[in-house]
Amino acid sequence: MAHDGQDLQMKPIVLPELLTLTAAAIAPLEATLEAARIAVRATVSQEDRVSGQLIEENQTAAHGLSWLATYVYALRQMQQWADKLQNNGSFNEMEQLIHQIAFGEYLAQVQGGIQMNQGEILRLQDLGLGQDALHALRTEAIVTLTEGGNTQAARSRLAEMMQEQAGATMFGASGLEEELEMIRDQFRRYASEKVEPHAHDWHLKDELIPMEVIEELAEMGVFGLTIPEEFGGFGLSKASMVVVSEELSRGYIGVGSLATRSEIAAELILCGGTDDQKEQWLPKIASAEILPTAVFTEPNTGSDLGSLRTRAVKTETGDYEITGNKTWITHAARTHVMTLLARTDPETTDHRGLSMFLAEKTPGTDENPFPTEGMTGGEIEVLGYRGMKEYELGFDGFAVKQANLLGGAEGKGFKQLMETFESARIQTAARAVGVAQSALDISMQYAQDRKQFGKSLINFPRVSGKLAMMAVEIMVARQLTYFSAWEKDHGHRCDLEAGMAKLLGARVAWAAADNGLQIHGGNGFALEYKISRVLCDARILNIFEGAAEIQAQVIARRLLA
Repeated sequence: MAHDGQDLQMKPIVLPELLTLTAAAIAPLEATLEAARIAVRATVSQEDRVSGQLIEENQTAAHGLSWLATYVYALRQMQQWADKLQNNGSFNEMEQLIHQIAFGEYLAQVQGGIQMNQGEILRLQDLGLGQDALHALRTEAIVTLTEGGNTQAARSRLAEMMQEQAGATMFGASGLEEELEMIRDQFRRYASEKVEPHAHDWHLKDELIPMEVIEELAEMGVFGLTIPEEFGGFGLSKASMVVVSEELSRGYIGVGSLATRSEIAAELILCGGTDDQKEQWLPKIASAEILPTAVFTEPNTGSDLGSLRTRAVKTETGDYEITGNKTWITHAARTHVMTLLARTDPETTDHRGLSMFLAEKTPGTDENPFPTEGMTGGEIEVLGYRGMKEYELGFDGFAVKQANLLGGAEGKGFKQLMETFESARIQTAARAVGVAQSALDISMQYAQDRKQFGKSLINFPRVSGKLAMMAVEIMVARQLTYFSAWEKDHGHRCDLEAGMAKLLGARVAWAAADNGLQIHGGNGFALEYKISRVLCDARILNIFEGAAEIQAQVIARRLLA
């Protein structure tokens, strides 16, 4: 078609030299992060020392730094992912579009505003940066990516390819090894056959996940996945745990979370337990002969675990009596042992003086959920994250043997708990990816089936665009989570990366569920539609295992140290 005497040429959807462009964008992005770190550090420092009080007074800047760093780390991992796929010949059009859209969108947000949540937009000036910082991000590569990376044409083409691959395990290659993909396939099949057909009914009836499911997962090794073989486990990697958690949570977050407390308990015992405690407890946890629950949070402490008040008093026999209240205890009724954090030194008011106990209890029944003497409890009714139920617990002279003091020494409880944070946050990030993928699965099927104005919803660009962005952000969160697990498996400190994976994954899951419900329209607001459950389940991810604000605070402290 002629125009002004010249032939118009359609611009290619996938940008030429894409990997060269995205690689070139990393260095100026990292320079911006370093400039922001220096600026924020100056704001929150007194006499060249970072002040906790000033961090709190300047939370927007401090937490914004965390979000900027999360974007930089995430894009860095996307580049690693793309390079790896390119090298093994699997960086095809779908992967190229995902990579391009991710860079185009996240670079544009860095320049224009990062969504910390729907109502809090972080801009570079909030970090103390001026026009020079924006100018430094106007390189040729970044301009090309922000102007041509995340276009409607790119999103529409990606959505078109997603339709062609409907029913695929995921959209885009994961980049993981074949062994991990075999594990994924096994648990994807299980979730599809044994979990998804029943999950919505369990949710609507607010029922406990059947013991049959727990027994089947135990046979598949879920509860001992990362426990060393010498203690009856499989001795697999954290990456394996991530893949399993992702696929089970894709089926139902309750099922994907069944092993969370086993993972926490095993990590506590492996890192801080005595040899006798390891030999006694780990094989039983691995086989699911015993089910643990984590008993940390109190009604008036929330995320401030260091100030908890539950007391553990040593008796004349050397054993302990626990007195106090706990709340938001998941799966408390039918479990056998509690990893219970209590204060053994009454002279302390902070994290010092806290001790961790392996407190045994008798599993309850529907008629008598808490039969153990010295312990009472009541259910907390919740919007989502059902299947295990939440409880408030009361302890009044609850007996714990001296041998069940973790590590055999008092005052180490908080440190012991902190050693589990990396694994717990990696696993929670994986659950978030699974929930987000579930939202995409459900919403895409609905968008294909639902007809409006004579065509399927997916044929409208703002619907297909939502689905495409779900796929893109899920891959971004997925790659950051995989990297965190890789770091953990290789013995590297990864609290920073794990926190970022959890922070981003939770936001991605909520966005996917929210947009998925929007695609459903009024039907999404009806309880009978699965997306209503996924929305409720997704909401908890920004709260538990470190609320988003706490997560950002922890990340900021690491970055500013």
